[in-house]
Amino acid sequence: MPELSINDDGFLLEGEPFRIISGSLHYFRIHHDQWADRLRKARLMGLNTVDVYVPWNLHQPRRNGPLVLDDRLDLPRFLELAAAEGLCVLLRPGPYICAEWEAGGLPAWLLTDPDVRLRTSDPRYEKPVEQYFDQLLPLIRPHLATRGGPVVAVQVENEYGASGLGDTVHLDHLVTLLRERGVDVPLFTSDQARDLAQGGIPGVLRTVNFGRGATEHLRTLREHQPEGPLMCGEFWAGWFDRWGGGHKTRRDSEVRDTLDEILASGASVNIYMFHGGTNYGFTNGANDKGHYRPTTTSYDYDAPLDEAGDPTDKYRLFRETIARYAAVPDEPVPSAGPKLSLSGIRLTERASLLDQAGRLGSLVHADRTLTMEELGQAFGFVLYETVLPAAGDGVLSIGDVRDRAQVFVDGQPVGTLERENREQALSLRSPGAGARLAILVENQGRVNYGAGLHDRKGIAGHVTFNEEHLSHWTCTPLPLDTLDALSFSPSGAAAGPAFVRGTFEVDAPADTFLHLPGWTKGNVWINGFPLGRYWSRGPQQSLYVPGPVLRPGPNEVVVLELHGARADVVHLRERPDLGPAE
Repeated sequence: MPELSINDDGFLLEGEPFRIISGSLHYFRIHHDQWADRLRKARLMGLNTVDVYVPWNLHQPRRNGPLVLDDRLDLPRFLELAAAEGLCVLLRPGPYICAEWEAGGLPAWLLTDPDVRLRTSDPRYEKPVEQYFDQLLPLIRPHLATRGGPVVAVQVENEYGASGLGDTVHLDHLVTLLRERGVDVPLFTSDQARDLAQGGIPGVLRTVNFGRGATEHLRTLREHQPEGPLMCGEFWAGWFDRWGGGHKTRRDSEVRDTLDEILASGASVNIYMFHGGTNYGFTNGANDKGHYRPTTTSYDYDAPLDEAGDPTDKYRLFRETIARYAAVPDEPVPSAGPKLSLSGIRLTERASLLDQAGRLGSLVHADRTLTMEELGQAFGFVLYETVLPAAGDGVLSIGDVRDRAQVFVDGQPVGTLERENREQALSLRSPGAGARLAILVENQGRVNYGAGLHDRKGIAGHVTFNEEHLSHWTCTPLPLDTLDALSFSPSGAAAGPAFVRGTFEVDAPADTFLHLPGWTKGNVWINGFPLGRYWSRGPQQSLYVPGPVLRPGPNEVVVLELHGARADVVHLRERPDLGPAE
């Protein structure tokens, strides 16, 4: 692949003027068997580059541990596929990435130190970053354009100006880490226009992020950067959804006109997102600007390529717009892929979560409730158990619910407390001294943006009953990274919290969408693959099932229902339900 360089008024590729026309897609949000398809469709829309984040939390789930690079985390293979498609790559290794991703990509184990100052020159943060880059960057070096690979530029941090931290020592240190470890391609930063001064680094190219008002924002960029290429580092062609909201969309004509405005100015552009993908498992992030708001499983983003990888009307409009400024492949727009439909899949076996928690995690005894981080856990749930001191009515108070607590007395549900609604107390009746209190707490996604990154999960405060502190806890971490230890028995009941299981037959695997009408809240696995969370609160009412997850013949579906369902039936349908647009 040719090398990218920068002169006073633009980019050069092998010495020739070059305009970057890029789109974001995240390998970790796409099934690895679908990477080549998505990259091909990026090229066919007229993109010459793709923009890629790297999630530290998935690649290094344990402090000082080796990098995980299997399946959907095989970054070197993804870069090879991009090169095979003739695409350049803008690589964004963080260490912080935002991306509406759990904790902005920062590993949960960083939070075991209660005073660590994330995204700063605090040695408790910078030392782990150094150790991470020591493992990551040698894997990236062979794929740099200076060595014949597709990676033409690398981003330093991510929208640092918005953090308000102003730690220039940290930013300079990241530049040094990259350069000393062999990253010899151009570096760049990306910030919103109002943050360009705080997020920029001397000698490093600045890019500006926006969704509309291209002329104004590019003018602001030029004021901060009198020479060099103009580039929109993130052109927001859609937006993400949160639980309890509507499905965010942007008018196709509006975003087409803004893309045209960018290209007409002579600037380069990265479309965020070209293809959003899915927050599989427990990987979604959250926002907290005074009110905690977890992001949905679907990261469709109203992107040109939808969650299932099918071109949308926006894809066609963008392709037509790009063609006015650059060569577009003389090949037809790809058609939508085949979809599977199968109604009435019955889930006839059940395993109680409360009864079988010991099969899923090792309990820890403590005098107080331990957070997930103290338990060495990143994702999933924690089950806290103790006994009530006396009989009678009373108020249970939980000092800090992170993020959703279901409360049980002697196995019976008595209420739910949600961080989103700022709930910390509920009334209950204790049947007697020694009654068993159980609190199941779900991590609904660590905050990925702003001052709330120090987002420890579980119960972070004291628990009292009628103002008496409760102690002698057992804390059972439930990461649910495997369900193999569960013991199922025949049952038609879908009362939760419980895992329910069923099977279905497939002749020819294809993409599909799982619909759960009448179900309340939980998670789904098909053939052991974690599809993610569902919630009747919406907006999304279906889960994307990648075709490669299915297999010819029998397939298994497991649903963790936290509350209850009207029927023991789910359906596979050809179309998603992402909720009402807003």
